[in-house]
Amino acid sequence: MTEALQVEASGETVGEAKWTALRELEKLQPGIDKAAVRFQVLTEGERGLLGVGFAPARVIATVDAAAVVAEAPPAEDDSELGGEVREILGRILEAIGIRARIEIREDDETLVATIAGGELGLVIGKHGQTIDGIQYLINAIVWRGQGDDRKQVTIDAAGYRARREATLDSLAVRSAERASSSGREVELDPMTAVERKIVHLRLKDFPGVTTRSEGTEPNRFVVIEPE
Repeated sequence: MTEALQVEASGETVGEAKWTALRELEKLQPGIDKAAVRFQVLTEGERGLLGVGFAPARVIATVDAAAVVAEAPPAEDDSELGGEVREILGRILEAIGIRARIEIREDDETLVATIAGGELGLVIGKHGQTIDGIQYLINAIVWRGQGDDRKQVTIDAAGYRARREATLDSLAVRSAERASSSGREVELDPMTAVERKIVHLRLKDFPGVTTRSEGTEPNRFVVIEPE
């Protein structure tokens, strides 16, 4: 008989209670197939008159523990570098108490390790400082044995890299336009080395401005200077 996972959750509406229950199930079983979850509505909730007598909606969510979205290729299918990255990243996640899948995607120039699962805010950290730190550490470890042909290893989680790059792209352009129109330097907030590189590359060919980094880590920042 297949083991089942079950949680009870509440919310102001049945929909909110179901959403909360799904998140709790994902904590227990990262990568769970949401379509396989069964819901039992215990109470539909009551708002009450003028807020008096409010009762939350309550549901029970149940899913077979085996109902998991297809996993990434097992470690034995990874390249030597991919296997090393998977092992190091797995140890880091275990140390900080995160249960998640690691998906490896590799081409001739780069390797991307994506962390998939629920509640990944702890992995990303404030302004991406934690995930950037993990990425820096893993690159420092694996580069020791790669020589001149070393690949850049990128660590991602929940689509964070794409969202952050889009935000930095927009910030860089707005700030460059402001520097160009005002004739004054614009200093951006402190960023990690990864984020500063994104800004520098975005504005490399932007007309009328140049960029440089100033300050010392962890407070190093980008300066956009009008030409």
